[in-house]
Amino acid sequence: MLSKFKYASSALLVLLLAGCQEETSKSAAAASPAPKVEVGIVVIEPQKTNLMTELPGRTTSSLVAEIRPQVGGIVKKRFFEEGQDVAIGDVLYELDDSTYVSSYKQAQADLESVNAGLKSAQLKNERYTALRKQNNVSQQDLDDARVAYLEAVAKQKGSEAALESAKINLGYTKITSPIDGRIGISQVTVGALVTGSQATVMTTVRSLDPIFVDLAQTSLDQLKQRNFLAQEGVEKGSNTVSLVLEDGTPYEYKGTLKAREVSVNESTGSVTLRAEFPNPDNLLLPGMFVRGIIHELTHNAALLVPQQGVSRDVKGNPIALVVNDNNVVETRRLTVERTIANQWLVLSGIEPGDKVVVEGSLKVRTGSEVTTVKMKRDSQTGAIVADTANSAAAQGN
Repeated sequence: MLSKFKYASSALLVLLLAGCQEETSKSAAAASPAPKVEVGIVVIEPQKTNLMTELPGRTTSSLVAEIRPQVGGIVKKRFFEEGQDVAIGDVLYELDDSTYVSSYKQAQADLESVNAGLKSAQLKNERYTALRKQNNVSQQDLDDARVAYLEAVAKQKGSEAALESAKINLGYTKITSPIDGRIGISQVTVGALVTGSQATVMTTVRSLDPIFVDLAQTSLDQLKQRNFLAQEGVEKGSNTVSLVLEDGTPYEYKGTLKAREVSVNESTGSVTLRAEFPNPDNLLLPGMFVRGIIHELTHNAALLVPQQGVSRDVKGNPIALVVNDNNVVETRRLTVERTIANQWLVLSGIEPGDKVVVEGSLKVRTGSEVTTVKMKRDSQTGAIVADTANSAAAQGN
């Protein structure tokens, strides 16, 4: 019986000792602080940044000449191949000129007749002037001779004008190109009858080098740009324009913004911006859809935050986690303007030198004490990677 009592006492003592050890370990665990979470941060520094705007647009010829006849007639010849380049003054069509040659010769004959009459009137006027001085003719006869001479002079001028008009009409039977450019498809054939100043064009010549690109920008974007320009450190850009073609390839040559439309299109709410591009290879054709990238503004102290460092709260507002000087996480509400590559341009909520969390943000919350690892943006890929140079320097120190 005694041995049983001793065995029970020993077991109870073991249980009491085990309970004390468990309580001691729990107290020690409660007393020791939780390990700090390690997060990757990027130090935000102001930097000069070109602000680019991408706009949709279409190409249009810098010069367009719709070829129409100025006199009527039958098309006798065509002197061009459709799609070829033509120069100013090149003959494109020739009309049957028989009636215009006849009119020109008639005008020449009329002028010669009028010149003969003028000569006679001139001699009579001179003779009557001399006779009047000798009082051999009356003043009335001299006046009649002078009036006849003046009428002959007027007839000569009218005949000269008629001859010039006949010559111009005869010249219009050869239809020439008024500009340098590339000619399109002919809408008439040899043997067709055309009339002066008809509505239907015979063909069209377009100048392709240089070529215009008309870009569409909303009036709202223009207002935002004006307001942004009023901020400190923001100035106008160079207005150079780059093009992206329909297949996504960049166009080889840069263009220049030449003009802005002074009114807003009521149906689209957009304003047309016209840029001029060199087109020596005639790669750009009128009517092509392109996208223009314009350097409109330069921000001399832009604050750019990587996109992975910006999230949204329940209301959809952009926020960022920032590590303060005490290594404690804070939440900042941001005002962002646009994305530039894989970064946000932040207008407010971030100050120069702030440490924004870009990795490990899901493991922390506001008020968490953390340790930081400095990250940087890779200049080649744009990805956020560890700043090995600064890490090695820190370890050396």
